[in-house]
Amino acid sequence: VINISLPQTMAKEVEKEVKTGKFASKSEFFRSLFRLWEEEKLLRELRESQREIAQGKGKILRSLKDLH
Repeated sequence: VINISLPQTMAKEVEKEVKTGKFASKSEFFRSLFRLWEEEKLLRELRESQREIAQGKGKILRSLKDLH
């Protein structure tokens, strides 16, 4: 469990979003934000990997033995 403090203006925005029915609760609102953050983080990591491959830093793995 994590408790957070928000400025009143932000708290009102969260409450407004919950009241629209898009989220079942404030907790669900923040879980949704966290999932979006995770997706963005994964996209950044994939883009970085693509850059490394484009720079010739990648290695083609033909089997699990190639990981070593």
